[in-house]
Amino acid sequence: MNLLNRYLFGQFIRYFFTVNMAFVSIWLLIDFFEKGDDFSNAGKSLSISLTYFVLTIPSIMDQLGPVFILLAGVITLGILNHSNELTALKAGGLPLKKIIQPIIFGGLLLTTIYLAAAQWLLPVTVSATNNIWYQELKGKVPLGIVRNGRYYYRGAEGFYSFAWPNPKQYVFNNFSYSTWDKEYNLNKLITAKYAFWHAEQHKWELHGGQIQLQQLDHSYKIDDFRLKKFTFNETPADFLVPVNKAAEYSLTDLFWETERARTPNEKHIAWTSFLGRISFLLLGMPLLLLGLPILLYSYRKWGRDLSVAIPVSCGLAFFAWGLWGALQSLSIAGYIPPWFAASALHILFTLTGVYLLKKNDR
Repeated sequence: MNLLNRYLFGQFIRYFFTVNMAFVSIWLLIDFFEKGDDFSNAGKSLSISLTYFVLTIPSIMDQLGPVFILLAGVITLGILNHSNELTALKAGGLPLKKIIQPIIFGGLLLTTIYLAAAQWLLPVTVSATNNIWYQELKGKVPLGIVRNGRYYYRGAEGFYSFAWPNPKQYVFNNFSYSTWDKEYNLNKLITAKYAFWHAEQHKWELHGGQIQLQQLDHSYKIDDFRLKKFTFNETPADFLVPVNKAAEYSLTDLFWETERARTPNEKHIAWTSFLGRISFLLLGMPLLLLGLPILLYSYRKWGRDLSVAIPVSCGLAFFAWGLWGALQSLSIAGYIPPWFAASALHILFTLTGVYLLKKNDR
């Protein structure tokens, strides 16, 4: 690596950590004002609260990683352009693709670090923060697990299994509730296509279901129903799942979920989760390749670089987030294959960015 490459690479890493510290500090400040009272009201020590907020830093960096890589690259090239160093390098015969190589290398290096963190660091830190927030602070213990889009819970008398598309709404798909005798034989099984929770009546309303009830001779009586109300011991409020529970899974954990999936629908959801996680971690590079030529075009058209490029880059990142989330939702719903949801945005941004960079290099 020659002197120029070391200089540009060093500038890229420097601005990456500058942007990183700025965004993480703002996030932590907001998080502290939102959650600080919870720690004080619960009588927790300062060390526990500090531990919690420190352990959230890797998760914040993971969520904002693509934006950090994009902004670090844009600022590096923007300052180089603003100080006329870029013009001097081009006048010296260096093509644009050679100038941005250290920036691209830095982006690839940081992406590799993010992949490693998702595999080894985040599962530990997210599990620790969930334990502090839900068990030590709220006094709640998760009652079950999530596997391939389905929730499994052990209640006081039976077991629940269902799909919960929107945890903010008490609507459950493919609901089942089962109880077992002391010899682990199925005692009762209630299944339904849909289940609704009516808080005012304190009852479960099941639609399109079936009841299997064990008889004295160990045979089963089966009754179908279109609509029936039940009173179970548990309510949806008992089905505690941390909002970032999926982040406790490493990349290999997510991959093995695809192997453990039994039904085609479970396998489809498992592949969507695995490929979607990887695609998000890789999103910084396509954003970087598209953000660099946008910076150069803004300077050429308006005579401004960073004052236009940084807001446009932030807008581009939020647009990419929204489009990525929409593709993941369509994949989970079964409208598009997981590989398409994971790669379409990357291919589009990468090809567009490479084309614009080549056009700028003429």
